[in-house]
Amino acid sequence: MPFDLTNYLVIGVSSRALFDLSKENEIYERDGLEAYCRYQLEHENDILEKGTGFALIESMLRINRIDDNIRRAEVVIISRNSADTSLRISNSIDHYQLDITRAAFTGGEPVAKYLNAFEVDLFLSATEEDVQGAVESNVASGLIYDGPSKNLPGPLEQIRIAFDGDAVLFSEESEMVYQQQGLEAFIAHEKLNAQKPLPEGPFAKLLKTLSFLQFDLDNGSQEGTSQIRTALVTARNSPAHERVIRTLRTWKVRIDETFFLGGVAKDKVLGAFSPHIFFDDQHQHCDAAAKIVPTARVPYKGGKKKQA
Repeated sequence: MPFDLTNYLVIGVSSRALFDLSKENEIYERDGLEAYCRYQLEHENDILEKGTGFALIESMLRINRIDDNIRRAEVVIISRNSADTSLRISNSIDHYQLDITRAAFTGGEPVAKYLNAFEVDLFLSATEEDVQGAVESNVASGLIYDGPSKNLPGPLEQIRIAFDGDAVLFSEESEMVYQQQGLEAFIAHEKLNAQKPLPEGPFAKLLKTLSFLQFDLDNGSQEGTSQIRTALVTARNSPAHERVIRTLRTWKVRIDETFFLGGVAKDKVLGAFSPHIFFDDQHQHCDAAAKIVPTARVPYKGGKKKQA
């Protein structure tokens, strides 16, 4: 009987999001595909360093050890590498004892068309074209930012994930009001619609899945400590916060920590929360956050870009 992935939280991750392949990517961009393949084959037995997404993947897989009879998460390597150049990746997975057994190596072809075949709930990549393709395929996806945060120490006690609000958990509808009409119009719009739940954004389904996992894990926990902790870190403040709170109630999801910053920089709050990853749709926020915590940018569907 075929293995059914629909009952798992499935994370698709590219090899460059999981491991530090910055040097190899430079070779590819500077000298071309042939030089890249040759380098990978020559260094096949050299273990790759951990990448920005490594801590999240390691910790997500760790929840499968809570109960030997229940698997809750699956990770799939989805990479533009060829099968011939993939052994270095496989060797590194084995070295770090990551419980990853499934992979798709597309030999340079775009990967987005294979994400739904693997029932992927979240896709992480360092290639913007693939992340944009995933978004167009209605898969929650983040463009991993490089930075010193990829060198975090071993797995944290909890899986900690932070989200921006508009255009990430919620649709970009309200954000577009702000961008096109200004702050006063945005506040008036949110007050008028305070009782109306915000439309779902690209990461709404993922948040709901994580919330279900939280309750499932908490019910079986003997330690009294939640295995997953989430945070909403948004530029909204009063009175625009009311619609957010009512929306989360309607969704019946749990957000453990909520920060309505009203324009205060997000990086210090994120440093204190210390997430495995933070998702935001603005480059300026991601660029600052990536210096402190693992960060991924969520592109707009259709390639639209938010103003600075």
